Amino acid sequence: MMAVTTESDEARSTRSSRDAEQSAAPPPADPKLFIIAGRCGRMANRLVLFANFIALAEEQGHRLINPTFHSYAELFQVTSGDIYCQYPIVKRKSFFDMVPGAASAIRSTRMFFHAVHAAGGLNERLPVFGRAVVTLRQTPGQEITALDGPEVQEKIRHARFVLVNGWTFRAPNLVQRHAEKIRFYFRPLGRFEEAARMAVERLRQQADTVIGVHIRHGDYRTWREGKCFFPASQYARWMRELAEQFRACKVAFLVCSDEARNRDEFPGLVVGFGAGSPVGDLCALARCDYIFGPVSTFSQWASFYGHKPLYHLHDGNARLERSQFRVSDLREIP
Repeated sequence: MMAVTTESDEARSTRSSRDAEQSAAPPPADPKLFIIAGRCGRMANRLVLFANFIALAEEQGHRLINPTFHSYAELFQVTSGDIYCQYPIVKRKSFFDMVPGAASAIRSTRMFFHAVHAAGGLNERLPVFGRAVVTLRQTPGQEITALDGPEVQEKIRHARFVLVNGWTFRAPNLVQRHAEKIRFYFRPLGRFEEAARMAVERLRQQADTVIGVHIRHGDYRTWREGKCFFPASQYARWMRELAEQFRACKVAFLVCSDEARNRDEFPGLVVGFGAGSPVGDLCALARCDYIFGPVSTFSQWASFYGHKPLYHLHDGNARLERSQFRVSDLREIP
């Protein structure tokens, strides 16, 4: 059985860069500025939310600023040079990016985030700007608040500025449509990409197919009463179960975990480990041929970024079937 073949990272990056520069959508009659003003968990959560709003901005010709991404901005090529973490990408550096030390100071103090977060709450209590400034919150009781749906579109129709505070905003169809531009925007710094490449290439020297395994322990011991916490021995059983479905080729596993792991936990399996950092592990998982792990935006992002099939484990009784793996469109809410 042959491993999944995909477009090379270099070719995809080149094509994405060309698309970003040459095929921008024409501006709408009433372009809006979206400002993400509410934080939503850690890195992968913020990547997923940011990506969905980039998809909306690209589709409808709006602008986007995301000060909540400051905690992770320096890990990515585009945002490391833009204090506003804005989309579309701007070529001209801002004043704060040109003054030595200014951008780092702003990121470390989170002053932009605190300012826009306070503005969002104040605007709801004292809407002095009328309909020109809207605070957009997710719809209570709905699993997903559709960004391109009629409810959101009507709420923002007359606005010039939209302050966003919520987590469940999604636009999966738009994410799929503008996937390459989103991937281009979120290219990690070269040192992370290189560490990821080396971690996976070591396994490819021993196997035809490399499967990424995301083991999340840490907070998952208590999250949802431990429903998605699985011991390493359970992961090893799933790995053997999946390897049996690739009888015609050699299989190796790249294990990325938030806790230290060792090969003795996975007897009888060819195993390697991640790239040594969260963003490096994301890149490494994205380079694998398949990915599985507990419900998490971390593996969602790796699947989307690498365009690789993913299977999410919802409970300890799950059975992995190769036919059930799907590339994520960033719609699932963990």
